[in-house]
Amino acid sequence: MTDILKLEHVSKSYDGSGKVLRDVSLHFQEGEFVVIIGPSGAGKSTLIRCINQLIRPTEGTVLFNGCDLTKLKGRALRRQQAEIGMVFQNYNLIGRTSVLKNVLFGRLGQMSALDSLFGRYSQEDIRQAMALLKKVGLEDQMFKRADTLSGGQQQRVGIARAILQRPRLLLADEPIASLDPNSAEVVMDTLQQLSRDLGIACIVNLHQVDFARRYASRIIGLQTGQIVFDGTPEALTDEITARIYKGREEQMKLNGAGTQENVYA
Repeated sequence: MTDILKLEHVSKSYDGSGKVLRDVSLHFQEGEFVVIIGPSGAGKSTLIRCINQLIRPTEGTVLFNGCDLTKLKGRALRRQQAEIGMVFQNYNLIGRTSVLKNVLFGRLGQMSALDSLFGRYSQEDIRQAMALLKKVGLEDQMFKRADTLSGGQQQRVGIARAILQRPRLLLADEPIASLDPNSAEVVMDTLQQLSRDLGIACIVNLHQVDFARRYASRIIGLQTGQIVFDGTPEALTDEITARIYKGREEQMKLNGAGTQENVYA
């Protein structure tokens, strides 16, 4: 498989002294389903936001599609970001707008300013959005307001929106943190199946070790901004997990992650 993303010596400091990320170097291949685990404050959200440049690293390079995103600005950066889909913990939907329109917002980055302003989507975009909603099991919800849906349903709308971007890379930041176990399983099934069907590399931040072991093809353990594990689910022993979550063991399970993590953690 080919590397689609390379992080080389990436560090991030918000105050100029302490570092949230420390000299992180990672390679990601096309088609991988990678889960990043670690307790609150480990740097998971900062790492995932450095990948798509929602947060700029203090040091290091982020190579995507052969381009160093840290060197790009303006339109050139936006072109690359359009190929990186993002699924957020809090869904980031417009609640008063229909489910279908929320999915169609995934096309805005590839439309002209005028078409974006007036919401002039092509018939093909509309057809694909409806097909995606059928795939994620929300075909009968497409004309409802997004804020009438359950949390798990809203997250599936967010996934469909990200996929409609037609990305080469999909990022998901704590996508099941606020969900009950059944809804969490449906969301993870949806992420895994769509990324597999479309051949998209997917990187997911999770607290929950059991979900990581079940879904990931590769697990990365992060602690105080440093990589402390990078391997297969089978290689992630209970001993390694205990070291990663030392003093934060309650966060390893879904019901232990109910409190929202700091956006930069």
